[in-house]
Amino acid sequence: MLRGPLDQHRISPELSGHLSIIQRSCLKSSRPAARYVSNFGPPIPGQIGPQPDEAEEDTDRTKRREKDNSRSDNRETAHKVFETAATTFASIAVLGLAGFAYHRYYKWLVLKKMTIAFEPGDPVLDLAAMDSHPLVATPEPEGRHWVRRKEQAKIDAIVDGTDKGHYHLLIGEKGTGKSSMLLDAMQKVDGEGIAMFEAHADPEIFRIRLGKALNYEFHEDYIGSFFSMRGPRDTTALLDIERAFNKLEKIALKRRKKVGRPLVIIINSIHLMRNDEDGRDLLELMQQRAEQWAAANLVTVVFNSDDYWVYERLKQLATRMEVMPVLDLPKDQAVNAILQYRARYFQESPSDSILKQVYEKVGGRLNFLSRVAKAPDMLHECEKVCAREKSWLLNQCWILGEEMDDDVMDQQKYCSAAMVLAKALVDREKDEEIWHPENGHVLPEIPLHEARQIMTRADFIQDYDHINIFTIDSRGMVRADSVPMQNAFREICSQPGFEEHLEKTLDRIAAIESLGRTREILAKDLIDKKYRIKVEKGRSGSEFVVQMDEPEKESD
Repeated sequence: MLRGPLDQHRISPELSGHLSIIQRSCLKSSRPAARYVSNFGPPIPGQIGPQPDEAEEDTDRTKRREKDNSRSDNRETAHKVFETAATTFASIAVLGLAGFAYHRYYKWLVLKKMTIAFEPGDPVLDLAAMDSHPLVATPEPEGRHWVRRKEQAKIDAIVDGTDKGHYHLLIGEKGTGKSSMLLDAMQKVDGEGIAMFEAHADPEIFRIRLGKALNYEFHEDYIGSFFSMRGPRDTTALLDIERAFNKLEKIALKRRKKVGRPLVIIINSIHLMRNDEDGRDLLELMQQRAEQWAAANLVTVVFNSDDYWVYERLKQLATRMEVMPVLDLPKDQAVNAILQYRARYFQESPSDSILKQVYEKVGGRLNFLSRVAKAPDMLHECEKVCAREKSWLLNQCWILGEEMDDDVMDQQKYCSAAMVLAKALVDREKDEEIWHPENGHVLPEIPLHEARQIMTRADFIQDYDHINIFTIDSRGMVRADSVPMQNAFREICSQPGFEEHLEKTLDRIAAIESLGRTREILAKDLIDKKYRIKVEKGRSGSEFVVQMDEPEKESD
């Protein structure tokens, strides 16, 4: 039995040498383990303590491990930051690309919608009552009209784009058929290339009506304004109208290349705009655009007005404007229109005497002729028309006489000036021919400057034009607004005592004005005293001086 490694009695020498080598190897391998013995506390006997070089290696190894760990943490942090930045950038890029794409799409959609507004089929034709003046606007089955005015051919050429290079002003009294002729011309081309809307005194309502006619929303449906502090709509009506015209110009450029004809914009009742700063600015803006578009054959603008002040305003800057006055019908056309209408719808043929009386009472105004032609008793309807016009004149401009209160002096100045001008027109009938064998009525007229001289006021005449008592044509001539109004002038001025009543009113106005210019001086304590009143001339002008003289003392 083997008892120990040095028992050589039973082990061969070779085997003993091998065992010694193995024993020494094991001893060497057990010594380095002492290096990792903890350095804390007192040394343990029989153990080998750490060497200085080995301790430094351990410290370096620990530092390297810590550096490796910190580098790993930095790489992870940088990776997270880069990942977050990349995600944010991608989100912003996608959002920006989507916003840019929507913005481009919206601009394309705006132009597309505006193009649709000029396609055949205008909403105005659906809403307009084409039989408002049946003598003009109601066609026969064969395509003929009761009355075809001489201005209709010119308006047809303007509306269908044949007449280009100018913009136009239709001016005439209310009820002469201006709007009916425009609607008739639009119906012939089914509204293709035409936009028509009614003007308004409020610029905001004007803006909305323009947008409806052009199918333009003024960026009110633009959702991009949700992401901005100020949207495109935070502006004035005038700037919105300018933006709409910019879009319209782009559509007109495309149409000129494709079709070769200009667009047509009809602004009806332009006289409803206020004659103030805002109204004049808006009218000037539209005129500037009309001048530019007419020169480039892009858009033909048609202004339709009942009042003279629009022409007076446009005349200042006009270079390509054409004025088309629309007057009452001459006698032959008016009589034939009534005769044809009564024969078709009443199966009767009025006598020449009745037709003559109708024309003498209402003249050739289409608005009045339409009412008379549809009435069972035409002469009775004529009397109603004349009574209505006379009542309107008296309600607006009647004078109160000598007993009027001084509080109504300003209003009576307005009324007395109208009556003075009406009397001047009636007096002029005695010196002028008021009947033409072919044309019928020839209303007396006075030049505008002379009318202002007669009234001694320059500002009232435009108000009279606006309320349809007097009218001013494009030649600057003043006359009664219609034949029934002239008949009312004649009846009122021929009343007994009218001239005396007018003179007393004028005297009362002069007396009230004199009282307003008079200053009263009250002198007291005149016993043994005297006041001397004199006018002295100084550097600043004449001065009114009141001086009191003391009485002279008697000498002893």
